[in-house]
Amino acid sequence: MNKTFAVILIVLALALIAFNVTLVDFEQPFQGDSTIALIGIFASLCAIVLMLIFMTSKKIDKKLKD
Repeated sequence: MNKTFAVILIVLALALIAFNVTLVDFEQPFQGDSTIALIGIFASLCAIVLMLIFMTSKKIDKKLKD
């Protein structure tokens, strides 16, 4: 997996976060579709963290090989 693909996945996760924030009803955030939107936001944040860890591990691997 190259860096461009990882960046594209991060951008898509950010877009999903922005979309899901529009679905959250801040008056009742734990009822109905708001719960699903919060789960989507949390899942997208997890995906971003995983991609950042992956990119960091690739940088470390590249430095160790050089």
